[in-house]
Amino acid sequence: MISSKLFRANHPSRVAIFLSSKDGEKSGLLSDSVVMTDNLATINESETDRKIGILPMKKVDAALRHTLGL
Repeated sequence: MISSKLFRANHPSRVAIFLSSKDGEKSGLLSDSVVMTDNLATINESETDRKIGILPMKKVDAALRHTLGL
């Protein structure tokens, strides 16, 4: 899940993405956002319409490891 509510960012399972950063420029997001790896969902690839950008996967992977206790 990705939220634009930045107050949710202060947790090791979450990654803040700021549009003013290099990662934010590549993200394709419309506003500063928080990737919340503690709120996971699975969808079929066929349910996605298009790719809008990329996320900083090292940070997201670290947050996922925290969430999953790995």
